[in-house]
Amino acid sequence: MAYVITDNCIKDGLCADACPVDCIHPRTDETGFEAATQVYVNPAECIDCGVCVPACTSDAIFPLDEVPADKQQFIAVNEAYFG
Repeated sequence: MAYVITDNCIKDGLCADACPVDCIHPRTDETGFEAATQVYVNPAECIDCGVCVPACTSDAIFPLDEVPADKQQFIAVNEAYFG
């Protein structure tokens, strides 16, 4: 997994719109979007391009090796969403 989305996510969909490989879900038009507390990066599909980071307006996306200590649990949360 190249990037991790944390609980700062406000689900505005900008990161998913920016992603060139469509690895951020659920998208605003997908089933389950309303119920989701945040969006997630699919670790098997992310190509480590970083386009999502500047698109994020809530500072919720971090490179895997830069996830803050108090947000480390979101590495597993992102993986579990697609598991």
